[in-house]
Amino acid sequence: MFPSFPLVFPSFLGSAWERPQESALPTAPDRKKLARSIRNKELEALPLKMRSQAGAWERGKRGKAGAWGGGRFFVALAIALLPVAAPLIAPAPAPAAEIKPIQKRGRLIVAVKDNVRPLGFTDATGKLQGLEIDIARRLAEELLGSPDAVELRPVANQDRLSVLLDGKVDITIARVTATESRSRLVDFSIPYYLDGTGFVTKDASVRRLEEVGTKIIATLNNSDTIANVKYFLPNAKLVGVDSYEAGRTLIESGGAGAFAADASVLAGWVQEYPEYRILPVLLTAEPLCVVMPKGLQHADLRLRVNQAIQRWKKEGWLQERIKYWGLPVPQE
Repeated sequence: MFPSFPLVFPSFLGSAWERPQESALPTAPDRKKLARSIRNKELEALPLKMRSQAGAWERGKRGKAGAWGGGRFFVALAIALLPVAAPLIAPAPAPAAEIKPIQKRGRLIVAVKDNVRPLGFTDATGKLQGLEIDIARRLAEELLGSPDAVELRPVANQDRLSVLLDGKVDITIARVTATESRSRLVDFSIPYYLDGTGFVTKDASVRRLEEVGTKIIATLNNSDTIANVKYFLPNAKLVGVDSYEAGRTLIESGGAGAFAADASVLAGWVQEYPEYRILPVLLTAEPLCVVMPKGLQHADLRLRVNQAIQRWKKEGWLQERIKYWGLPVPQE
């Protein structure tokens, strides 16, 4: 039996995804707060030395002109340093296609993985398969009327966000966990799957978390899994490996009794090596989401993607595909 666990939504994903919010005109007090915020951000963009000098000048001005009397200085400073400060600010990313251009183009361009079974992988015939591939094709059907109206572009982990920010793809569905730091660059859909740190073993005597803690546990070097396992099993002995294959070799040789990693990856491990099994426990809850560009011009795309995922859950299609691909099933 696979573990069941509640589907949670990080606060930065928001709760009012159903409709884009229109901003009201700020009141006078709000405009003052906004001006102060803008001024502070402009100051943060300056080199450290200039920032210190500007702060000292501001403090000197306050004695003569009141608490914010030096505000005129910041306006002049911003204008005077504009050619200098501009290179310090990263250029705005090229926007990905909006919904209407996508429809006019006739195909949805999606960044995916091709080496993470069972989320996205290339099968023996050279065809892309997996849960995330199914989602990409279903979204193409939702937006363009055909599951074949999609262009799948495999990407490396380090390029999953950059291809979207550079406008090379419309969306990314490539085992991306929604985090607060990433949400500053891109927008996330509601989760389509809840991943987490789990364990795989071939030792029949290991069935519970306490029993895992008595074994040597292999983990990938420099992975987040290490901290997760240490938190829940502080007395467990961990050994680092450079790859999943190295971890399996270690278990086969008796050097470890279990391997810890993301459950979605371990599901692929078990499918490839049926003598192994995933333990019915997850240490963390990590939402996998569709990654979309920020900006009001993309509000309709985000709305339709979120509505589609919500409907798939209600209809049972998403859960059916999760089970089909052998992933641990989250509990709604």
